[in-house]
Amino acid sequence: MSQGIWVFAQQKAGKLANVTYELLAAAKKLSESKKSEITAVLFGSGMDNEASDLFKYGADKVIYCDHADLIQFHDDVYANLLADLIGKKEPEIVLGAATFYGKALFPRLASNLEVGLAADCNGLATREDGNLVATKPAFGGNVWLSVVFAEKYPQLATLRPKVMPESKRDETGTGTPEKPDIPDDLIEGNIKVKENVGGGEGSVSLTEADIVVSGGRGLRAPDNFKIIQELADTLHGAMGASRAVVDAGWIEYAHQVGQTGKTVNPKLYIACGISGAIQHLIGMQSSGTIVAINRDKDAPIFKVANYGIVGDVFEIVPALTKKFKEELG
Repeated sequence: MSQGIWVFAQQKAGKLANVTYELLAAAKKLSESKKSEITAVLFGSGMDNEASDLFKYGADKVIYCDHADLIQFHDDVYANLLADLIGKKEPEIVLGAATFYGKALFPRLASNLEVGLAADCNGLATREDGNLVATKPAFGGNVWLSVVFAEKYPQLATLRPKVMPESKRDETGTGTPEKPDIPDDLIEGNIKVKENVGGGEGSVSLTEADIVVSGGRGLRAPDNFKIIQELADTLHGAMGASRAVVDAGWIEYAHQVGQTGKTVNPKLYIACGISGAIQHLIGMQSSGTIVAINRDKDAPIFKVANYGIVGDVFEIVPALTKKFKEELG
């Protein structure tokens, strides 16, 4: 058995992020060929139940660093502490999420360990020699790269959220988390978190939503996104956007779906006035059901859509909103 695959379990405000379960599923797939143990590493405070729960999602071992200063994310402290643990335990592969937290943490970690990093990947596999291979899009999604690691360990990679199904919960999975002593000097960082500001009361996370309604340049002006928001709210979903309208300043980057935005995998994705450039398709084409609304019958979005509506978004979207309100009460 190899020295193991580690998954960094992301948490926010004491709650595990769903992407952690996706990482455990990815680790399980890798472990089938490497015959490796899967270790989940959690930083936080007062999260004993969450740490134990990781066994139920596929972790063979859990390392839980429990300290009051770890409940808030500090990329410098997290990187120093994680590097210290890796130096002591020597895992072969360490996986993280290509989220805001992961994108801040893993480059620091790679620098501390003086190893390479495959960032923002869509797929992970191993070669016959056991080394990690990561796949990711490049050049606007026109080509796919295979990033091959040299035989230097650990091999670090971050996986985009929603490209891997979550590991299923198994109530038979049990164990006792290891709680190592934490050196005081590793907790001292240069960054202090003063306040966490959420996305607003009642807002739905784009990457967690079962329904996403997105708008593109076909909406013609930023004020017209109100019809997209109204439909999303009616369906209890999240609002997305194409890169073009984000670049134009019509809407915040937090709503961007695509290669340089967020990857979503909802049960229902409604694309309104989006032509369907490859950059956007990469971020949503794995959605369960895709509905496209566009005036151009030849728009590329129709090639991936399950249902296509050729017409004016300013007529169709309000009509859909009205109908859904009637049906949903």
